[in-house]
Amino acid sequence: MKKIQVGIIGGAGYTAGELIRLLINHPETEIDFVYSTSNAGNKISKVHQDLVGSLDLEFTDTVNPEVDVLFLCLGHGNSVKFLSANTFSESTKIIDLGNDFRLESDKVFNGKTFVYGLPELQREDIKTANYIANPGCFATAIQLGLLPLAEAGLLNNDVHINAVTGATGAGTSLSATTHYTWRDNNFSYYKPFTHQHLGEINQSVNQLQNDFSSEIIFMPNRGNFSRGIFATLYTDFEGTVEEAKSMYNSFYEAAKFTFVSDEFLHMKQVVNTNKCLIHLHKHNGKLLITSVIDNLLKGASGQAVQNMNLMLGLEETTGLNLKATYF
Repeated sequence: MKKIQVGIIGGAGYTAGELIRLLINHPETEIDFVYSTSNAGNKISKVHQDLVGSLDLEFTDTVNPEVDVLFLCLGHGNSVKFLSANTFSESTKIIDLGNDFRLESDKVFNGKTFVYGLPELQREDIKTANYIANPGCFATAIQLGLLPLAEAGLLNNDVHINAVTGATGAGTSLSATTHYTWRDNNFSYYKPFTHQHLGEINQSVNQLQNDFSSEIIFMPNRGNFSRGIFATLYTDFEGTVEEAKSMYNSFYEAAKFTFVSDEFLHMKQVVNTNKCLIHLHKHNGKLLITSVIDNLLKGASGQAVQNMNLMLGLEETTGLNLKATYF
């Protein structure tokens, strides 16, 4: 049986590297091309050195417009530019890992309607979609922490969020805050109250609880580790923690990668997996929700492959049964 032919645009970054690793180990896919104008002609394994011996393919600056699935791993704003300059087959399914099409106001582009690709929220719509806007990494962790409350109409007060991401969340390009000497043994916040993922978070919350009028107050942080997101969220909650657990377990009953744990969480449980783990704790009328993911997998490339599986009618977990780098 012929394998699904896949193309990747923007092949030199962290998310593309993880995507390539997943796809070469996926039993149903074959990589047709990996596009990178700055690396055209170079071996992919020269840039993504974990692929030495696993992939004998070069970057290219040309595309095959007939591929079955196209992944866009481009910087924010560049997916629109690329799709404006390049045409693909009507049958090519497109999954954008940037933020160009995530918001309702941006989802229609050149006759293409992008579906927001959070499987725990939109599984049935994803199955029939041709174009997917993959969620952001912080947005994934935070939404999975909030959506059961929103569905129950229980987000009636402000939500306070503190979340920390690893250095890979900043991409491969060097900046003042990504150099090793700055990041090592350091910790800082950035974009306080104004992070770009708040738009999609509020959009999804309002999709389930359309009378939500409180504020989501988000403080994103940079950690001195490579990958993962550890998010803590709290808001007023009148019920018991047992009632909250029952609600969350019911909401995620059919979810393939999101699980509620009775134990306190730590990040090594999810790094190198497509899982989201959630823990609930009640104290003095506040419900504390902890949500942890790998920012490069469930927060990016793993979720993109999960969406591809749904779009193509494959088992949702295909190619994604990964072991955590627990030790």
